[in-house]
Amino acid sequence: MKKILYTLGTLLLLASCIDYDDATKEITARVKLTMPAEFVNGSDLAGHTITMQQGSTLLTATTDADGIATFSSLIPDIYDISCSWEITGDEYHKFTGDQQAVSGCTVSGSLNNHLISEEQTIQLSTILSINRDIIIGKIYYAGSKDNNNRNYMPGKYLELFNQSDKAVDVSGLYIGLVEAESTQAYTLDNLHEAFADSVVLLKQVFSIPADKPFMVQPGGTVLIVNSATDHRNNNDMENDLTDADFEAKDNSGRTQNNPNTPALELIYTMYPSISNMNLVQSGPCSVVIFRTDEDIAAWDVTYPYGKTTGNQWLLLPKQHIIDGVEVLRNKNTGIDVDSKRLYPEIDAGYTNIEAISGYTGEVVYRRTSDKHGADGHLILVDTNNSSNDFHVSKSIRPRQYDE
Repeated sequence: MKKILYTLGTLLLLASCIDYDDATKEITARVKLTMPAEFVNGSDLAGHTITMQQGSTLLTATTDADGIATFSSLIPDIYDISCSWEITGDEYHKFTGDQQAVSGCTVSGSLNNHLISEEQTIQLSTILSINRDIIIGKIYYAGSKDNNNRNYMPGKYLELFNQSDKAVDVSGLYIGLVEAESTQAYTLDNLHEAFADSVVLLKQVFSIPADKPFMVQPGGTVLIVNSATDHRNNNDMENDLTDADFEAKDNSGRTQNNPNTPALELIYTMYPSISNMNLVQSGPCSVVIFRTDEDIAAWDVTYPYGKTTGNQWLLLPKQHIIDGVEVLRNKNTGIDVDSKRLYPEIDAGYTNIEAISGYTGEVVYRRTSDKHGADGHLILVDTNNSSNDFHVSKSIRPRQYDE
């Protein structure tokens, strides 16, 4: 009996010596900015806002003259760290020494899922993005359930938006749907090894017809659909798409098409039986837009990394890309950030619907900036980081954005 009491006493003594507060002990972390490589003439390091986010908790700090932002009283956890700010055309010329005509640029950086468990200085690299006129404004890929609770997919669409103060001709613009296999054909590490970070893999390429101009006014949109019909009769999550600008025609006849809507031109598809946009309802569903005078039919294709048979993807040289949005799948275990297909300089973050399998009527769309164009039109947020730029909604409709 004495032995048992001695043992219990020892255990209680040991337990009393353990500091259970260590797991939540507040610490200090510093984030040090590294400016874009293009800033060969230096830049202003002070006064930039750094954001740390963990769940719904959002923390901010401002950089000092050395480019360091200090976060005190942090709880050890996993954080997303980001920054973004605008520079003028004159600042671009000053910092880079490049004299190309630029109205403005965005400097941004992102570090996802970073564990902060002790005091440390975190390096946050930034990239430079020249502000664009035509950007990707919406991607509706989730699909929905019809009135009989069956999967409904014909109402999927993409929407482009004109940020600029001038009308833009989008004829000849290419839309690329990025490789989206459940097992990636190439990881970013594979692309680095095999292609020196120079290409993006596309499963489909479409083009806005180039036979005549198609002008988009400032603040205007281009609505590109798989079926330019009124889908609201199937359920109230769907949309009336009869006013679509272009339609990806389904040559198989499985999807109802509108003969009055101009056809989006199919340039490349790795699926011989699929001619409309293969927007995967659960994701991944990344999209890029690009321009080139090159003959796309002459571009190389590739099998999956390390293989010589199977599907083949088109290799898009990344220097042609105007805009890209990384759309990842939301799995039971959370977002798999390691499954990114787009380089950080194309999209430093990602967006996604909340549903695991789709069919919820959710659309990902760009947030509205607090800025407006010269004529008062909306400007959408474009920091080259979709984690910051995009929201998810079940109520935003085609050609609509938050005020």
